[in-house]
Amino acid sequence: MGQLEDMQTFVRVVDAGSISKAAEHLGVAKSAVSRRLAELEQRLGSTLINRTTRRSSLTDAGRLYYERALRIIDDVDDMNAMAASSETSLAGRLRLAVPLSFGLEHLSPALNEFSDQHPELILHIDFSDRRIDLVQEGFDLAFRIADLGDSNLKARRITPIRLQVCASPDYLARHGMPQTPDDLQDHECLAYESSGSVFPWTLLDRAGKEYVSDPQALIIAHNGNYLCGMAVAGRGIMVSPTFSAWQALARQQLVPVLPEFRIRPLNAYAVYPQTRFLSQRARLLIDFLVAKFGDNPYWDQNL
Repeated sequence: MGQLEDMQTFVRVVDAGSISKAAEHLGVAKSAVSRRLAELEQRLGSTLINRTTRRSSLTDAGRLYYERALRIIDDVDDMNAMAASSETSLAGRLRLAVPLSFGLEHLSPALNEFSDQHPELILHIDFSDRRIDLVQEGFDLAFRIADLGDSNLKARRITPIRLQVCASPDYLARHGMPQTPDDLQDHECLAYESSGSVFPWTLLDRAGKEYVSDPQALIIAHNGNYLCGMAVAGRGIMVSPTFSAWQALARQQLVPVLPEFRIRPLNAYAVYPQTRFLSQRARLLIDFLVAKFGDNPYWDQNL
């Protein structure tokens, strides 16, 4: 086992949080990871990780070694990629965490196109709306739709995400069209749940004044496509990202509600840990997606 491989094993142990989890990610025995780590520490003449029966923690020397090792590993990956075939053909593995609805409907076709351009690249994709820990779970990139406030992550914007208050014509014929945000209190509403919370709807008038509505939701779900289907079926008013509702809006199965008001847009981001330097594979994927979707994504172009 060479020093670079030992270095990679050490980084994986730190990222995973334990030797057993690192062994699981690497697909090798726990004893093999322990042996590699011990050989690395013996070669360096320094303890990198303090091990106890309950937890492991980096020593000061281990922390410095980890930061330098990340740079070296990423530099080696980039050199190998450039020497092999420059930017025209990528190889290796990218582990991605992708939101369920946006991922399946919009990212999946784009990732398929990217794979066609780089047939030797392995994409390992987790489609889920759960909040993942990139470092602990060994992901290279996660895609998030949010107003980012997590200082532990670096992010690059992929595309804007517009939000639209909407309902079916059938629902509005039966219940009437709201004229002000306060009117929403008298309507049946559909609410999106995120991390166990349902947030109020904050609408802005043309002067930028905020109106906060906390409507009574008859249906609460953490999947936007399901809620969009319920809105089309006439079950109530919802706030939907246009990437979910775009086809129903284009077919007039859903129509805008309170068109004089708007909701602040979110953004779709590619995020990665601050301690990580992006590999060429990850950088080129992000560049591809930014160019693919742009500032006016296709689902917004006819709305």
